[in-house]
Amino acid sequence: MSKILKIRNVSDYSHYLGHADRHPLVSVIDYAKVSPIRHSLNNYGVYGIFFHDEADIDLAYGCGKYDYKKGTVICVAPGQIGGKEDNGEQVMLTGWALLFHPDILHGAPLEKTIKNYSFFDYRVNEALHMTDEEHDIFVSLMQQIRDELQKRHDELQDTIIVGYIELVLNFCQRFYNRQFITRKLENSDILMKFDSLLRNYFEEKKQLSLGIPTVQYCADKLCMSSNYFGDMIKKATGDTASNYIRQYVIQRVKNELASGASITQVADELGFEYPQHLSRMFKKLEGLTPSEYCDRLSKS
Repeated sequence: MSKILKIRNVSDYSHYLGHADRHPLVSVIDYAKVSPIRHSLNNYGVYGIFFHDEADIDLAYGCGKYDYKKGTVICVAPGQIGGKEDNGEQVMLTGWALLFHPDILHGAPLEKTIKNYSFFDYRVNEALHMTDEEHDIFVSLMQQIRDELQKRHDELQDTIIVGYIELVLNFCQRFYNRQFITRKLENSDILMKFDSLLRNYFEEKKQLSLGIPTVQYCADKLCMSSNYFGDMIKKATGDTASNYIRQYVIQRVKNELASGASITQVADELGFEYPQHLSRMFKKLEGLTPSEYCDRLSKS
């Protein structure tokens, strides 16, 4: 039976590491100050942003393992499980952790917008690899939050801390955007695999039992979280993954119509539940109905 550390509050993790918190809802931990530490497999009830400078450990998160080397950031959200089960081994870590309870966001704009930071749902093998400059920015932000937490609490402190948290998240987003760009070659390889996956899906007639392919299906087959996959496709093509799938399907619709098949036959063949669904998607993407498209074909 796995021994899981339940982190309902930031203090649960701090107590485990022997770190004293200054705030009930926010914790900034400098791993160098609490090392050596024992591993823990954590069930999170809080948000966490973890980065280690250098460590030789395998961490399990969701369905993937991650070999932590130098300068990697992992973000977790309430309801997720991650880390490594305590096996009695002690490890020396340098790096930082920022944990914050959802309650600190109450009433702040970030309470509503935090769901837009899709990297909280990335898999562990989709972690952010920092450049030296990015690493220094993170360290500087952690030190500033820690310094603020050590000040006497006043009515503005929580607002200032939430401002810092938002800044950390925006830098995470910027650095991920940079990573998507620097991994363009890898991304173009994924695009080719995406195209090949769609082609095989229809050639193997999976649409007849599963319907039109979904982003989740494609991401799973390419061993990615749907969020990371969607963000990567958006960066690579300027379009959403779901739109990319729709465009692919519509191209197949046009090919079938051009070969003389009826709209009903095409809808059946390509996995649409009803011909109206095909017509609606076609009109939305092409600006005309399949019937109008067929009329045009017959006149050309």
